[in-house]
Amino acid sequence: LNKSVRNLEESLTKYSVYLEELRRRLLFLTKLFVVVFAVGFFLTPPAIRFILAHIDIQGVTIVTTSPFQLVDLAMSVGFFLGCIVTIPILVYNFYSFVRPGLLKSERSFFVFSVPIGLLLFLIGFLYGCAMLYFATKLIAQVNLGLGVANYWDISSFISQMVFTSSLLGVLFIFPLIVTFLIRLGIITVDFLKSKRRHAVAIIFVIVSLLPPTDGLSLILMAAPLVLIFEFTVLFNRVKN
Repeated sequence: LNKSVRNLEESLTKYSVYLEELRRRLLFLTKLFVVVFAVGFFLTPPAIRFILAHIDIQGVTIVTTSPFQLVDLAMSVGFFLGCIVTIPILVYNFYSFVRPGLLKSERSFFVFSVPIGLLLFLIGFLYGCAMLYFATKLIAQVNLGLGVANYWDISSFISQMVFTSSLLGVLFIFPLIVTFLIRLGIITVDFLKSKRRHAVAIIFVIVSLLPPTDGLSLILMAAPLVLIFEFTVLFNRVKN
């Protein structure tokens, strides 16, 4: 028992510098998240005014159903903005922390993949916003044609837009994740080619769980993801 205690103390002493550096970085990220969360919380009212001023959906009235709904929405916006800002910085801090132990090729791939990943996320997020805007306009007109009034809850409307667009942004990073797994030898290009049908089916299942649930939106969201999968297979086959 004493020997185990001594070994533990020696390990803690040996890695105390790294643990302290890790603690310092985590504390910085926590403070940054809190600050950005507060900024997002207090910027929600002008952001809502901006969004509503630029949303041109005829026959739709945006309403609140609770006196505390805007507060809940502000909390969601603050959390979302905090994640968007801190996650890239978290990735950078993780890279700088493990960089001394990486090979040159691994460092090059990481440096290349981070900005590409952010760009892909942005493209996916903007595509999701545009697609959902088109879908909501179409749904609004269908409702009016049926004689149904469009009174949409502001919290659900904005939250679903942001949530679905963010998930599409994450799914657009799929090529980098697959390429990284291929570089590590965990999967192969031949494996991806043999599981093409399964991959397409999984894409449609994931997309079907996202709002909205109409068939047109399903196709519009799934189509670019299927193309991204095919591009990933083609890219890695050429590289190999």
